[in-house]
Amino acid sequence: MILKKERQDVVKYCRKMITTGLTKGTGGNISIYNRELSLMAISPSGIDYFETEPEDVVVMDLNGRIIDGERKPSSEQALHRIFYVKRNDINAVVHTHSVYSTVLATLRQPLPASSYLVAYSGLDVQCADYASFGTDELAQVTYQAMVDRYAVLMANHGLLTGSQDILNAFNIAEQIEHCAEVYVKARSIGQPVILDEAEMKRMIVRFNSSYGQKTVKTE
Repeated sequence: MILKKERQDVVKYCRKMITTGLTKGTGGNISIYNRELSLMAISPSGIDYFETEPEDVVVMDLNGRIIDGERKPSSEQALHRIFYVKRNDINAVVHTHSVYSTVLATLRQPLPASSYLVAYSGLDVQCADYASFGTDELAQVTYQAMVDRYAVLMANHGLLTGSQDILNAFNIAEQIEHCAEVYVKARSIGQPVILDEAEMKRMIVRFNSSYGQKTVKTE
């Protein structure tokens, strides 16, 4: 089986999206890129994650051609491919419909540096412009809003994260959703205090040296 390990991990982390509350039903999607083979394993469209098997995961090249798999790939495959084409520091992408990140995305507001944990993304988490799901336009606006970041809110849609591997990409999704939940709840009773840029740059340096993260840009 081509990309056997990557396909197994896509299944594993898609199920984990459900068990950790990062999505509902068949919402969201996950991909892992094998840079040596220039191939991407991506979750199939519309299949229950607990019924999905590794052979259901679709292998594609970066031109959008299906290399292996009988299933229809996620409708968001262009959203994943653009990061593998344009960023050599991202080899896994996680797209969730997690509640609190989606609340902010529905308001079309960013997640500011309300917690030092936002440094998993970078200085903050921007909200991309709106575009219809499954379109090249969505891929473009999402990519642009995640320049120098490892997470982005997708307007009226959800959250997307990326990293050098699936473990870190998924961890970023969990951490940013946690920060979004705290920020939204804090706003309900007061005005959250936002950490300044200098402090966030210090946190990014510490994360890069102590948390095993690939370098997060500060500019």
